[in-house]
Amino acid sequence: MSENEAILEGFVSVRAAIKADSRDVYGITLRHDKWDRGVAWLEHRAEERGIPIERVSGDEIDALAGGSTHGGVIARVGPRKFVALEALGRDSAAPFIVMIDGVEDPFNFGQAVRTLYAAGADGLVLRPRNWMSAAGVVARASAGATEWIPTAIAETALDAAQLFRGRGLKVVSADDKAETVPLYAADLTGPLFLVIGGEKRGITRSFLDQADLLVQIPYGREFDQSLGTAAAAAVLGFEVMRQRLQTK
Repeated sequence: MSENEAILEGFVSVRAAIKADSRDVYGITLRHDKWDRGVAWLEHRAEERGIPIERVSGDEIDALAGGSTHGGVIARVGPRKFVALEALGRDSAAPFIVMIDGVEDPFNFGQAVRTLYAAGADGLVLRPRNWMSAAGVVARASAGATEWIPTAIAETALDAAQLFRGRGLKVVSADDKAETVPLYAADLTGPLFLVIGGEKRGITRSFLDQADLLVQIPYGREFDQSLGTAAAAAVLGFEVMRQRLQTK
């Protein structure tokens, strides 16, 4: 397998890549005794698209996948396809675009995208990075959401913020400083560009100083530690969803 290829593991990840057309699928490998409705769907779609399918032993799939959580289904795929940054949210009257910046762990990244996609985010912005070596982990952790959500690349959060602010989106991020607004008191119903930082690197002070709105996630008790990225993404994303549902 070349450095520009990756293995997606499990029916959910492979199905998402095929249905979303998020990357080229070069071949599907099934365990020799794997027969169910999901497999029938894969075989039908593979035949339509000219994707080769082979059946091998469970040990062979384990070796290719690097684990045993694939459920007897893997696929050899190409790089993730990205859209232009300016294309994100174009079909929405009030776009909800998210950037995840500084997340190093592929599982945490996948979990964060999973929650944001479920909460209704229209698009995802990433900084340049080769996720190919971790594509399988990311796709499985996100339950395929990383394949579904339209995704674009920006060199920095500041570059993305400048573009989206020019389109009328409010630039929002979470912070724990005194000048922040409590999350549940903030108006998140309009066009929104939300930037979420990782546990280690977080978001640069220079970006936070230029954000239109800084919010703070309230806690139920005194606790001086920040939430992990996936947990913070869930709280922020679903508060955006809650507010928007109330205005409909």
